Amino acid sequence: MSIPKDFKYTFSHEWIKIEDDKALIGVTDYAQDKLGDVVFVELPKVGTEIEAGHEAVVIESVKTAADVYTPLSGKITKVNTLLDKDPSFINSGPYGKGWIFEIEIRDKRELEKLIDAQVYENKISED
Repeated sequence: MSIPKDFKYTFSHEWIKIEDDKALIGVTDYAQDKLGDVVFVELPKVGTEIEAGHEAVVIESVKTAADVYTPLSGKITKVNTLLDKDPSFINSGPYGKGWIFEIEIRDKRELEKLIDAQVYENKISED
């Protein structure tokens, strides 16, 4: 499993790449593997204000449907429209072309609740 060391993570399998006051968010390699082949992604609307811990995205795969929760509060500034045409980017490149949305971070103190790559790796090794 690929786990980039410079990203942050959640115990619900989202990754977060922080760049200044914005964060790019997607699902981890581990999560996409458990989901199986992704066939549809219901993206959020740009401009939506969302609170940390709330559902932001629904991913449907050949096996199941799964909710993706935003780990941070703020305004959604971008969504990955490539996923409308080819949702399998989540499987083939979860940390690259498979990113899901970008959020403008409202409260940087929420970053303290995220976990680093080592803690995330330990968590998935227990599963």
